[in-house]
Amino acid sequence: MVRPRSGKMIAGVCAALAARFGISKALVRIGFVLFGLFGVGELVYIALWILIPKER
Repeated sequence: MVRPRSGKMIAGVCAALAARFGISKALVRIGFVLFGLFGVGELVYIALWILIPKER
């Protein structure tokens, strides 16, 4: 799994997760927004931003 250079909004984390699991990027983004309301989404996003390598 890698973060894409195209089709991303901020860091490409949602695009990478959507491609990996074969689901819509919009659905993943909505999930992060909902988890963000509880204070967990931002932390997970930042952690994945660090852990998932960028596409060459």
